[in-house]
Amino acid sequence: MLISTVLSVKADGSGFTGPSIDDFFPPVLLFPGTPFEINRLMAIRILVVVLLVLFFWLATRNLKLRPSRAQVGFEYLVGFVRNGIVYEPLGERLGKRYEAFIMTLFFLILGMNLTGVIPGLQLSGTSAIGLPAVLAIITWGVFIHAGFREKGWKYLKDTLFPPGVPWFLYILLTPLEFLSTFIVRPVTLALRLTMNMIGGHMLLVLCFTATQFFFFTVLADGNLIGLLGVGTFAFGLIFMVLEIFIEVLQAYVFAILASIYIQLSVVDEH
Repeated sequence: MLISTVLSVKADGSGFTGPSIDDFFPPVLLFPGTPFEINRLMAIRILVVVLLVLFFWLATRNLKLRPSRAQVGFEYLVGFVRNGIVYEPLGERLGKRYEAFIMTLFFLILGMNLTGVIPGLQLSGTSAIGLPAVLAIITWGVFIHAGFREKGWKYLKDTLFPPGVPWFLYILLTPLEFLSTFIVRPVTLALRLTMNMIGGHMLLVLCFTATQFFFFTVLADGNLIGLLGVGTFAFGLIFMVLEIFIEVLQAYVFAILASIYIQLSVVDEH
């Protein structure tokens, strides 16, 4: 009761304000009212793309047979994605064909996710549905294209009418296969990524906003309840480490699922 009373009153009487969904719709910074309107979220996305291009240019412009430590680290990272996410599900032939696409997915999503824990940015580029939805739609188009490229119209037959099933079950099975393959896959790709980034942002903002409130409002007024800010700050640091793990994991999950969906599109039976 005492803590809830403290949280309900600020020094200015306006009350404690936690994070809200409005955080993901920041005010416009540049070109308001035009198709080129840029808010904080769009600025973060542009910054990530520029930094990724710069990173890969710097990392690959002077590769040596006797690599430096930085080159070893870069090659290990790229090799992990190439071998573990691309070649393991797809094999060498298909892996070479879709390697650039899947690696782009992984590093783009990873870069966008990590901005959520960088001081000064503190908002993931994938925390609003627009970018995850675009990436999911592109992935949807790629795995459908892969199926038609490998099997032609037989791709639809194999997808919607799995072999070895009694004909009367197709009445139920075919609509389910259509929904699962062509609707559920892209929707879950986009929603899984977005919801994880939203949840992580809300949790971190709650912890650090509460810390600021306890230290600079409650404790500053001489109320020792403000020492609870030590706990909220500690929880914030713990959740930040957890959030970094989740951000890396979500980039991995999105990329590996893209590989798996491509592989499912080209196999003879699934």
